[in-house]
Amino acid sequence: MIMERKIKLKTLNSHITCKICRGYFIDATTVTECLHTFCKSCLVKHLEENNTCPTCGNVIHQSHPLQYISFDRTMQDIVYKLVPNLQDNEMRREREFYKTRNLPCPKDLPQNHELEESGADKLNEAHAESDYHRQDEQVNVCLECISNNLKNLKRRFIRCSSQATITHLKKFVAKKVLNGMDKYREVDILCNDELLGKDHTLKFVYVTRWRFRDPPLRLQYRPRIEL
Repeated sequence: MIMERKIKLKTLNSHITCKICRGYFIDATTVTECLHTFCKSCLVKHLEENNTCPTCGNVIHQSHPLQYISFDRTMQDIVYKLVPNLQDNEMRREREFYKTRNLPCPKDLPQNHELEESGADKLNEAHAESDYHRQDEQVNVCLECISNNLKNLKRRFIRCSSQATITHLKKFVAKKVLNGMDKYREVDILCNDELLGKDHTLKFVYVTRWRFRDPPLRLQYRPRIEL
């Protein structure tokens, strides 16, 4: 028989509260260099006059610290599940804030355009204009060809979700220069001349390979080399 063990919320408070405002995380945002987490508004306000982590004091970035923080969706989901009514209360406060200023609450705006007419053309148009992953942290990427055997991209600079993987980029390159997304296995993606794993997210690559360098994240592509 499995015995359930109840844990008091206060025993977890040190892990789910912001060190700046001492309240539960709201829009939990993590410093990518040291992985300390704060409320987004608290951290952004702090970084307006500082470039160090409020917890450990490490320098986040000398000139662009705001580019080295990211929304921590997993942590925020945990906080909302642990703390009763926190999410509902926060949404009510946010709606009241925008209402007093005669503005629509961003979280109440539809994320996808509604289809007013049927038909394949309208469906494709709506698909192209939908708000897919725009709420994710975004990464600016420059893709450069390092082989004479592949064409250069017409548009080297792209902006996409930090959760996109190297496989997503390989499919993008394959579609543009090999005329077929299914040929993505014929493409290698590198950073600083290092071959990147297909499951690496751009967030992981940025933190582990790019670190203190200024954006965009510069990646290279070439035909696959059999090892």
